[in-house]
Amino acid sequence: MSRADRHFSASADDHNRSANLSIHEVSDPARRIVLRGGLGALAGGLFAPWLAGCASPGGGAAALGFTAVPPSTADALRLPPGYAAEVLARWGDPVGLAAGMPSFREDAGNSAAEQALQFGMHHDGMQFYPLGDGSDHGLLAINHEYTDDGLLHPDGLAPWTADKVKKAQAAVGLSVCELRLQGGRWQLVRPSRYARRTTMATPFAIGGPAAGHPLMRTAADPQGRTVLGTMANCASGRTPWGTYLSGEENFHFLFGGGDNPTADQRRWGLVRTAWYRWAEHDERFDVRRHPNEFHRFGWVVELDPMDPTSTPVKRTALGRAMHEGAWVAVTRDGRAVVYSGEDAAFEYLYKFVSRDRIRPGGAKPNADLLDHGTLYVARFDGDGSGRWLPLVHGQGPLTAANGFADQGEVVIKTRQASDLLGATKMDRPEWLAIDPRSGEVYCTLTNNDRRGAPGQLGVDAANPRANNTMGHVIRWKDDGDFDGRSLRWNHLVLAGDAQQPRPEARGNIKGDAFACPDGLAFDPAGRLWICTDVGPRALNQGEMAALGNNQLLACDVASGEVRRFLTGPAGCEITGPAFTPDGRTLFINIQHPGETAGERNDPLQPRRVSNWPDFSPTGRPRSATVAIRRRDGGVVGS
Repeated sequence: MSRADRHFSASADDHNRSANLSIHEVSDPARRIVLRGGLGALAGGLFAPWLAGCASPGGGAAALGFTAVPPSTADALRLPPGYAAEVLARWGDPVGLAAGMPSFREDAGNSAAEQALQFGMHHDGMQFYPLGDGSDHGLLAINHEYTDDGLLHPDGLAPWTADKVKKAQAAVGLSVCELRLQGGRWQLVRPSRYARRTTMATPFAIGGPAAGHPLMRTAADPQGRTVLGTMANCASGRTPWGTYLSGEENFHFLFGGGDNPTADQRRWGLVRTAWYRWAEHDERFDVRRHPNEFHRFGWVVELDPMDPTSTPVKRTALGRAMHEGAWVAVTRDGRAVVYSGEDAAFEYLYKFVSRDRIRPGGAKPNADLLDHGTLYVARFDGDGSGRWLPLVHGQGPLTAANGFADQGEVVIKTRQASDLLGATKMDRPEWLAIDPRSGEVYCTLTNNDRRGAPGQLGVDAANPRANNTMGHVIRWKDDGDFDGRSLRWNHLVLAGDAQQPRPEARGNIKGDAFACPDGLAFDPAGRLWICTDVGPRALNQGEMAALGNNQLLACDVASGEVRRFLTGPAGCEITGPAFTPDGRTLFINIQHPGETAGERNDPLQPRRVSNWPDFSPTGRPRSATVAIRRRDGGVVGS
């Protein structure tokens, strides 16, 4: 999720040049209600008809029961009194494959082959899968978003070699590890029959309407049905049938050869100079030589963590986008509904409704469930209502005359199809979370500094800040059921520091201030957890100075209170919140500690921003998974 030049520059993600109205342009200030006190403030308001009969048996979500921590700029993980954290899985630690468990070298001297047996770089989305009926033994599925090649190699970026490309390609993808709680502490089980790594050399099947499509065929894969690898993976979701979903986000950064991009490639953000230099030593990432390889990324991938021999699948029916992740709800008649957004300025929110019902028996009976159904894109209207617009070939403008020969081309060109339908441009929709009590879907809109800039879309009451550096959280409920074609929406919170001198930057947070909401998750008791991702160019600078390092906060959606639970090490992003079923362990990922404004560390730099978590004078900062528990064994957050 973290891209320094993405957070406060249009160059990386402002590719939507369509004339569609933004959420700001369709909102009627007289009819908007901006939340300040959670659901209690909505009595008689827009949400009231939806929530009748939706309260949980226990009387609603549990309240916050911990002492808030203050903002911090320390290179440390700070927790409330009574809590403890332990680092479980660092970049470079062995995953637990029986084939080998190479130790991490402090000088980053591990080979590409060794890296393929170790946790990748920059952990992000994560899910916990119990083994058995309890909460003390299970699997963690983790994705690895991107690489900092200045840290990944002993001598950094220069000289750039084929071996460095191979190691970078081994440091992305997915990891599955086994862990067990013993004596109040989590320990990785190594070796483990469940342990797994996918890298850019791992075959992924292609499912859904784009499987075999002419735009998916390459010289290496003339059938268009198998892709090597997944990369740029960001947030994640867990399906009711026990699989792991991960979104391929900023895949365009990995492709080179964009000196004269096509209109399609420009719409997908291909830039003249690639951020990563894979194409120099791996020709499949040169769009001049293999233009269709570009179409084979940007999908939601599905992996069965319980079966390390299974082939993961790219689910093309869910649409191609710079997916942050994917989150699953279930209709009353048992069908799956998958919500997703893409982390880019002025892009869209989607949902997919499966054709078939979820079958009992786990992953295998549902192996093709996400290959058949209907994809929609969201339009938010100014009266608090909205519509889900079907992205279906032959309906409306999605015809061959407009460049869509079939449904495969619709899903490959999801952005262009959404442009034609008039979907609502959003301010970087990132993680989503579905409240199991109310059925409301929450989404973080991290920021968009292009909002209101010259030549860009303006502001209104629904998103009332030009140069929206602070972000906000929106929520909606589909009418009738999760497969409803209409919805009602409102904001949970506008992020920001109320003490800011710039009025348009002030938030409406009830409780502890924060900016740039990103990760999002409900715990088993109904508390909403919010991760922040202030980019390195803004972190602890200017209007962000009072907020300190990135943090994890808990929100009581019944009262609207937000309370700071954790602050992270210097330069990091907090991400990947996941809970055990009993709510007594919270797993989080500390991503890219020590990140610099240019996102390229120099291995010879004598003084780094961070050296967490090892603090070795000769070591390097390492992304890592952390387990957090109450010292008395109680429920986290209570």
